[in-house]
Amino acid sequence: MKFLRDMLDRMHPLFEKGGKLEKLYPLYEAADTFLYTPGHVTKGMTHVRDALDLKRMMTMVVISLIPCTLFGMWNVGYQANVAMQAMKAQGVEASLDWHHAIQSSLGLGFDPGSLLNNFVLGMIYFLPMYIVCMAVGGTCEVIFSIIRKHEVNEGFLVTGLLFPLTLPPDIPLWQVALGIAFGVVIGKEVFGGTGRNFLNPALTARAFLYFAYAGQISGDKVWTAAKYVAADGKADGYSGATALTHLAQADMKVYPNALDSLSHIATTGGEQVWGFWSSVIGTVPGSIGETSVIACLFGAAVLIATRIGSWRIMAGVCIGALAMSSLFYLVGSDSNPMFQVPPWWHFVLGGFAFGTVFMATDPVSASLTETGKWYYGGLVGAMTILIRVVNPAFPEGVMLAILFGNVFAPLIDYFVIQANIKRRAARYATGTA
Repeated sequence: MKFLRDMLDRMHPLFEKGGKLEKLYPLYEAADTFLYTPGHVTKGMTHVRDALDLKRMMTMVVISLIPCTLFGMWNVGYQANVAMQAMKAQGVEASLDWHHAIQSSLGLGFDPGSLLNNFVLGMIYFLPMYIVCMAVGGTCEVIFSIIRKHEVNEGFLVTGLLFPLTLPPDIPLWQVALGIAFGVVIGKEVFGGTGRNFLNPALTARAFLYFAYAGQISGDKVWTAAKYVAADGKADGYSGATALTHLAQADMKVYPNALDSLSHIATTGGEQVWGFWSSVIGTVPGSIGETSVIACLFGAAVLIATRIGSWRIMAGVCIGALAMSSLFYLVGSDSNPMFQVPPWWHFVLGGFAFGTVFMATDPVSASLTETGKWYYGGLVGAMTILIRVVNPAFPEGVMLAILFGNVFAPLIDYFVIQANIKRRAARYATGTA
């Protein structure tokens, strides 16, 4: 490591002011601070000592995302291998797409009971998405850093991992590149970069793809990564919707209790059964990183223990969702099956857990005041259920609810601060006219 340190020190004059590569200083600085702790110290009368700098903060967030990432890769492969076996059982003969061709070339079968087979196939789907995110998004970050002559911020390490975890496994890579570029540039850099964005960049990127290319990020044909390239026209893939989509579209004449529809989900490969605990564990179709509530809870524990993620926001989201879902459940409906979903089911369906833990708690776009965090979280939770239940066009709701909360976070903090000022003014009033 001393050799690497010495090499970076010898290169430093080339990138500092007046050097031949002065304009590329952000690239040098990013590599140096990624490998080593910055040597800068605060000068002057005040010196704030804190072991948690921005780099360590972002590193801890990435660590908290590891369980969701690993389980997500396994589940993508598991869902695909289950679908492959189902299609073969129906006698469908077709050539494999390139993801499965790579898996086959490695000598791995398509057994959903094999941990290795599932994980490797999921990795073949996920890694290209992650590489595209880091390459395109990182390039955008560097370009803006060079233009503005400031350092490359470590915050993109989190955005570059969060974004692919919110996507379906078979989304085209060019859309991944377009989405992350939009999120970084429009969601963050145009407002001044990290710390000045009022919207979560990863959710901004996903929202852009959701409305611009809805066919590749929503509906019932994108959640199971098991595509065939048909040679005889018999089949071109395997499709399966998420549980929320099935619930929203359930025929109440056939299923008076909407949850019963989850036990008879017909797909091109047969029937798939959703249960409460399978949703908790995460062995269901969905976005790569959102399916496992257990993995999200591990991430929540890490973020709360390190005081990076606000437990007040997480609790506020859960309270808001519980209150709104309980209200709808008690009111009921003869025409909307989502009214029949029990409150506890909302916590394990879709991306509720993932959004609550990793998206709503973004320290930049969320409320900053301690009291405001409760109101902000409650607003996000209530809006999530409101969108899920009342608007059948958006069966998920978490993404739009968090972006809605991001917009209102500054206003919430403003009213909280003004209320504090009024209380203090009344407390210390002299009583004179």
